[in-house]
Amino acid sequence: MRQTNWKKGISFSGLALIFGLMLAIQYQTIKEPVIRDTRDMWQLREDLKTEQQLQVELLSEIRKYNDIIQTYKTEENQNPEAALKETLNVLKKEAGLTEVTGQGIIITIDTLFSEELIGSPIPKISPGLLNRLINELNSYDAEEISIQGRRIINSSVIRDINGQTKLDNYNLHTFPIEIKVISEDAHKIYNRMSASTTDEDFAIDNLRLAVSNPIEHVTIPAYDGTIRVKNMKPLELNEGGK
Repeated sequence: MRQTNWKKGISFSGLALIFGLMLAIQYQTIKEPVIRDTRDMWQLREDLKTEQQLQVELLSEIRKYNDIIQTYKTEENQNPEAALKETLNVLKKEAGLTEVTGQGIIITIDTLFSEELIGSPIPKISPGLLNRLINELNSYDAEEISIQGRRIINSSVIRDINGQTKLDNYNLHTFPIEIKVISEDAHKIYNRMSASTTDEDFAIDNLRLAVSNPIEHVTIPAYDGTIRVKNMKPLELNEGGK
């Protein structure tokens, strides 16, 4: 009997650790927004809107995980290992650690004019401009996004490092840049992007923004980086599983 309780304790502790990891990642995203050197009023409004949306999503995630915990508590007496495995698979999908396929669009960023025509080197894409595009896609209910085959998750960061625009540690210096977007309603996000004036912002930097027609099957790879969460450690169990 003691051994059974010990196994249940380990299973529940593992589940709690996974929940804590997912919530910590999302909390860290809200607590530590991307820092920019200068932000105008438009950028401040967009950042505020993004942070408010993240807070709403976080509360929704908390409610969902509470429901999962209640389901797990109900099933743990029957088959705790199976319940833990099923929950782990759900959380891995939510965290972007699995490949996904769905309807969506593909956005291509390329140079507007060649170096020979403008007489100067093609400028790099700025982190601010790229972040603005990602925020706009999220506001149009984008579910999953990848840039140059790299999955965007809640802890992903687009920033300038030593004069190079990077997605996490991956350089974004080669054109064209391909952005894949999966959405529940591909036609809706296509129509929103077609009516958007974001392409004008890119044109100022000599960049062209092309949006594909809705695509039935768009595949986005799993996140292949390391997710680091601070201030967390595994729960130490006593011999009785408590």
